[in-house]
Amino acid sequence: MSVEKVTVPAKRKSSGWGGQIVQLAGIVAAVFIAKGALAEPFYVPSGSMEPTLLIGDALLASKFPYGYGTSSLPIQINLPESGRVFAETPKQGDVVVFRWPGDRSQAWVKRVVGLPGDRIQMRQGQLFINDRPAELKPDGVGSAEDDNGGSEPAYRYVETLPNGVSHLIFKMRDNGPLDNTPEVTVPSGHLFVLGDNRDNSADSRVPLRSGGVGMLPIDNLIGRADAVVGSWDLGMRSQPVWTWLSGFRLARFFTAVH
Repeated sequence: MSVEKVTVPAKRKSSGWGGQIVQLAGIVAAVFIAKGALAEPFYVPSGSMEPTLLIGDALLASKFPYGYGTSSLPIQINLPESGRVFAETPKQGDVVVFRWPGDRSQAWVKRVVGLPGDRIQMRQGQLFINDRPAELKPDGVGSAEDDNGGSEPAYRYVETLPNGVSHLIFKMRDNGPLDNTPEVTVPSGHLFVLGDNRDNSADSRVPLRSGGVGMLPIDNLIGRADAVVGSWDLGMRSQPVWTWLSGFRLARFFTAVH
């Protein structure tokens, strides 16, 4: 019996390796499908969405709320845009991840404030949608972080959109270059998006040719940012390595994006 136990596994080893390869391929395929169809992780490299999202946040973007198109693929393939399957239009206030129209290999995140047909304008730093102002309620002073780990004081407000959705925004200064804009009408098939850090965001207020988003094509949507699954303070990079663990923002782990 001991001889059989030595010789039989030798034959099974060959088939076992084949079985393991098949299992591994199945796992990879399942992960790829889940990443392509359900959700995909993204990393926040800038402060344009502060205070809602911080530099170093790891996001999970759900893909099913808006349907699927070529932008939803987990890898970038140059395919002709053919619309979206199971398409749904985002709601005002949704935080969305999308392919930047200037370079589709880049994923950006902003907040939707204007839907097709809406008239959008900034007046003295206040958002107007179809001539209705978004209510601003002061909420103290926060700290806006820059890409180098520095920070500066920023006035924090609770902004309430006309549809009742409320969220926090930062204003670092008055009479900023994007505080007053001409009224624009959002074209069909497009969105108007803003960063919550209103003085530090290249969004739909900035034309694509100037490095902004311009009017965002709905077909560029990847998904809706639903949760922060992890966060690490990038400012810790300048500190000794043994202190880096203290940079994890544990209070932000597995929190909802509002």
